[in-house]
Amino acid sequence: MKVIASTLRKGNVVEKDGKLYVILFAENIHPGKGTPVTQLDMRRITDGVKVSERYRTTEQVERAFVEDREHTFLYEDGEGYHFMNPENYDQVAVPKDVVGDAAPYLQEGMAVMISSHNGVPLTIELPQRVTLEIAETEPAMKGQTASSSYKPAILSNGVRTAVPPHIAAGTRVVIMTADGSYVERAKD
Repeated sequence: MKVIASTLRKGNVVEKDGKLYVILFAENIHPGKGTPVTQLDMRRITDGVKVSERYRTTEQVERAFVEDREHTFLYEDGEGYHFMNPENYDQVAVPKDVVGDAAPYLQEGMAVMISSHNGVPLTIELPQRVTLEIAETEPAMKGQTASSSYKPAILSNGVRTAVPPHIAAGTRVVIMTADGSYVERAKD
């Protein structure tokens, strides 16, 4: 299926020269003078080679047919990360390089979207937000206002983030999975 280059987003799969590529980063660039272009950073699915391409925003690109299905995360072992299809209880093992940066945020029983092409998992999409506990952080300074100053903290999954001064160790917080940023204190 042909689509306009400017409509491509992170996680989409395109076909180029008979090979499939997953888009890691897509940016539309509009220079003051000249033609607007779309910059795509892609990873070849067969061997993991990273490629960077530029297309005119109106240029047609072949988008591969990809099946998106919801799966539930079960566990991790030497083979990779194991997920179950809640409709038919089929299990699928997703390699570590496909999961990539999403690995620390996976929690047992979490519902994720897995995109696959001919039964081969290509990308994984986590929920936008997860609730985690603060493992350690600096103590709050007396008299420090809740202004825009943030302090470093380490989450229960080992990821570093920045939290407001009033957040203490042991507090459950909501984190954005895309960049690991603090959203709010958990309401549970």
